[in-house]
Amino acid sequence: MASHRKPRQRPLTGGTVRTAATLALAGAATATLFDGSSQAEPGLTPAQVKAKVDRLYEEAEAATEQYNGAREKTGRAQRSLDALRDEAARKTAKLNTARNALGSLAASQYRSGSLGPAMQLALADDPEEYLARAALMERAGDRNAAEIAAVRRQVDEVRALQDKAAATLADLRTQQSRLARHKATIEGKLAEAKRLLNRLTAEQRARIEAEDGHGGPAGRQVAPPPARAVTAPSSRAARAVSFAYGAIGKPYVWGATGPNAYDCSGLTQAAWRSAGVALPRTTYTQINAGSRVSRSQLAPGDLVFFYSGVSHVGLYIGGGKMIHAPRPGSTVRVASIDDMPWAGAARPV
Repeated sequence: MASHRKPRQRPLTGGTVRTAATLALAGAATATLFDGSSQAEPGLTPAQVKAKVDRLYEEAEAATEQYNGAREKTGRAQRSLDALRDEAARKTAKLNTARNALGSLAASQYRSGSLGPAMQLALADDPEEYLARAALMERAGDRNAAEIAAVRRQVDEVRALQDKAAATLADLRTQQSRLARHKATIEGKLAEAKRLLNRLTAEQRARIEAEDGHGGPAGRQVAPPPARAVTAPSSRAARAVSFAYGAIGKPYVWGATGPNAYDCSGLTQAAWRSAGVALPRTTYTQINAGSRVSRSQLAPGDLVFFYSGVSHVGLYIGGGKMIHAPRPGSTVRVASIDDMPWAGAARPV
């Protein structure tokens, strides 16, 4: 008769236990990644969701300014690399021409039977060997030593350019990596904000998305005034303010500088550019543009900054109000400068 007893199970060895524990931890980690914070934060009220979304938008904006700065440095490094490569190519062509001319002279001397031993030493394809032989020729006092010395200087110049280009390329790759990290941070913050908003009803979500993301109320938008109604302490400031009014209603897009979309520092930069004034790209560099002014001294056209990290900027228009590009999902609008934590102000001109 066949036995119906259960087969004897072998005890778990140390390796098996470790494997099982590893799989269990991996499964828990995977569940956490897919579930996000929805499992850890059940039952958030609309007010709590709004507070978290506002914080995420603020963090995304800070990362956006870091991204803008990294992108600016990346552009500079790329332009510098391109210029160095162009210069190296020109000097290499000049070097080759000089070497060919020297070779032609040597060939001519050889045909006429006047090629001296020092010139023969100079005829080498390898640059290192070429320079070594050129040095011997100079010591030999050959009449073409000056030409050889000039070629040697050109070789040194080309090598220096190549070394500098290599260093610039390394810097470019560092900036590109930094750019990618900031971009990933921004996209992660915005995705988390969207996930939180999707937990709300359509009405709740619409009410939050209508706000400016910085604690200000919704719907604070005004029509652009006639040009003569824009008052400012200078004609340039007036043009910057007028430009900002003209941008009202255009969408916020992180990293954008116009003409169809802006982020906060992209808007202020474009506004002052329209007045012939070049501002730097980021909030933390724009605050040092021109002269600093106190809150009590504000005049239309001044740049107003917010948060301890100086991560947001708007263009002051008078009456305690500014025009700014608030956050993704919103549009350029008028807001009170009291809606956010004050950080400082600057007057470009």
